[in-house]
Amino acid sequence: MYELNTLKNGIRCAGHIMPERDSLSIGVWINAGARYESKREGGISHFLEHLLFKGTFKRSAEEIKEAIEGRGGAMNGFTSEEFTCYLVKVLNRDMGTALDVLSDMVLNARLSLEDIEKERTVIKEEIKMYLDLPSHHVHDLLVEMLWPGQPLGRNLAGTVETVGAITRKGIRGYKDRFYNPSNIVIAACGNMRYRDFFDSCEEHFKTASKGHKSAFKKATERQKRPRLNILSKQTEQTHLAMGVHAFGRNDPDRYVLTLLHIILGGNMSSRLFRELRERRGLVYEIGTHTKKFYDTGAFLISAGLDTKKVVKSLDLMTKELKKIKTKPVGRDEFERGKEFYRGQLLLGLEDTVDHMLWMGEYMSADGRILTPGEILGKIDKITPDDIRRVAKRVFNDAGLNLALIGPINKAEERSISEALTLT
Repeated sequence: MYELNTLKNGIRCAGHIMPERDSLSIGVWINAGARYESKREGGISHFLEHLLFKGTFKRSAEEIKEAIEGRGGAMNGFTSEEFTCYLVKVLNRDMGTALDVLSDMVLNARLSLEDIEKERTVIKEEIKMYLDLPSHHVHDLLVEMLWPGQPLGRNLAGTVETVGAITRKGIRGYKDRFYNPSNIVIAACGNMRYRDFFDSCEEHFKTASKGHKSAFKKATERQKRPRLNILSKQTEQTHLAMGVHAFGRNDPDRYVLTLLHIILGGNMSSRLFRELRERRGLVYEIGTHTKKFYDTGAFLISAGLDTKKVVKSLDLMTKELKKIKTKPVGRDEFERGKEFYRGQLLLGLEDTVDHMLWMGEYMSADGRILTPGEILGKIDKITPDDIRRVAKRVFNDAGLNLALIGPINKAEERSISEALTLT
């Protein structure tokens, strides 16, 4: 289903043909992200991502955008804990143009002092903006609790202080260290011929200088009891983010954890949505999601609610987590969850961008791409007993963390602390 190729300089390429499409999505993935940064470098991966759109020795920022958008395409980039990705979606006729622009950005970024200073101001304002959004900032508080003093526990964008201290020399050195063939994957999905794609990658990325494979320190988890962090602030709502430690992306139980997330909070049919919103009207929004990294992960619950209803809502949330550890999931609910899992997987892969993101992350993380059929096979094998077993594995007091932002007083804080238990 996927065609793989390694360029002469070591860059890995992956392609998937979708002949019925007019589009082609291409992503250049770098094994560089927040968890590769030292404390003083906090935010440098994200800073560098911004700068690659500001111009090369061949193109200005305007010419980069016009080369893609002037052909009807779109481009973007993102930074995560473990990856940085630069992507374009174009008509399939423009594959050569897309790879020319992407390679120019990744290999020949200008990184001028003027651009660095302008973007430094922009990123500082971005950091301040998210600090003013409690629904976003509460998740920063939570990851700090999950991985205190570690790169995974820091804001992806860094802080105003670290971004203010990053130098041009530091940015160039970071790029030279990570943006090399050992850390680059090029993924493409859409209407193309494999040979044309691989040949074009060879042509445009042949000048990439060799370097070393990225490395990071493994996460450590020494937590022994529940943790609570409350940021008292005059907001209209209290924003809640609760998380427990889980496991990495290659753990055998990772598919079970995703199904557990679907059953508990992955959609409007889920237990938490039904119990807290539909039946009791305690929240407007509530949901769960999972974080899966190379060596660790987390199961997260988030909600926005009336401050006076925090304790009651927390009691109901923990009650549902306790219940799924002890009582088997009913057959109908279990099968609905599986069907949702299957359907979302297949529907997501219909779009060339989403399919490229699937391919690029797997190749960058594992060096291979699991096919949808392989994942569906794993889903089919999950049993209700697996759900209960994995729930027992992750839902425990030793890994429990709760972050809140809102106008919470000391009496409410004590009640919340007493309700924070999964035993």
